[in-house]
Amino acid sequence: MPIWIDSPDALRAHLQQLPAWVGMDTEFIREKTFWPQLALVQIAIGDTTLLVDPLVPGMNEALAPLLSNPDVVKVMHSASEDLVALGWACGVQPSPLFDTQIAAALAGVGGGMGYQKLVAEITGITLAKGETRSDWLRRPLSASQLEYAADDVTHLGAIYDALTAKLDALGRSAWLANDCARMVAQAGDAGGERWPHLSMRSAQFLDAHAQHLLLRLLRWREVQARNSDRPKSWILDNELAATLARNPPATREALGRWLEQQPKAPKKLADAIWDALSTPLEDEANAPLAKATDQDKQRLKKLQDAVSAKSAELGLPDGILASRRWLEALMDRGEWPAALSGWRREQLEPVLSPLLAPAR
Repeated sequence: MPIWIDSPDALRAHLQQLPAWVGMDTEFIREKTFWPQLALVQIAIGDTTLLVDPLVPGMNEALAPLLSNPDVVKVMHSASEDLVALGWACGVQPSPLFDTQIAAALAGVGGGMGYQKLVAEITGITLAKGETRSDWLRRPLSASQLEYAADDVTHLGAIYDALTAKLDALGRSAWLANDCARMVAQAGDAGGERWPHLSMRSAQFLDAHAQHLLLRLLRWREVQARNSDRPKSWILDNELAATLARNPPATREALGRWLEQQPKAPKKLADAIWDALSTPLEDEANAPLAKATDQDKQRLKKLQDAVSAKSAELGLPDGILASRRWLEALMDRGEWPAALSGWRREQLEPVLSPLLAPAR
């Protein structure tokens, strides 16, 4: 039976003597906020499963030393959002991290596998999925919620052992450590993405000036969403941002009239939007442009084919070695992005450099 932890002292007592690794997961709500609201933390320590209530005052402070303990590996599955939730609530992300979804991909088990599927693949056990969209902020939690939450960490030990053995046999343990360290660093980056316009497909159909305007709006939106703790789409959705960048109003008054005609427009933020549109960014001249020319598409296809061939050679699932977005960044900037550093660059540079050379 899992142990419900509703006092910081009880948590500290269970964390006094720790093994070399613990299994961890979280439940959080992020429907109406920018920052995830941490609602539950599950911890597997050997055969003991703790269900920790982070809504209790002082609990997150009691949890923080475990997260930052360099001698205890935190085993988690698809942890990127959990890292943000824990970092926001506790002030620190779990490190060192062993992400079982990434590990499964690097070990050749499968790419992007969900936890239930990976548990079935490794242990043969079928887990229930009934509480996936549950309200984790309510108290008390139901018996089915508690069972579901415990299941999310109960099998991490078996998965950890199996994947560690596979990665060691393939000589890829360092690959996983590199990827997990980068994930932790990204989760702790308070500045947001530097070039957010590149992730919007509609940006490819904007000229350079319009892309700069879009970049200004998206950077402003990021700051506004963080400071107000509201989802970015609630501040300004992508479609409105692209429309404003494509056809910017000539005056503040014109902007106000246009916003009044849009059902989803943040009319009360008209002044802030105008300031964002009309204020150049210090680094926007260095911004890579999203492109959609036939020549760019052909170059990208050649890079993707080369990556696919290398992935097959390494026995890696598609998309693990290099995503389309990473390759586009490599094409646009002429330099290797952080996402393609380390072991990925070692594997890809010999095959991609000849394809990149003509564009330099």
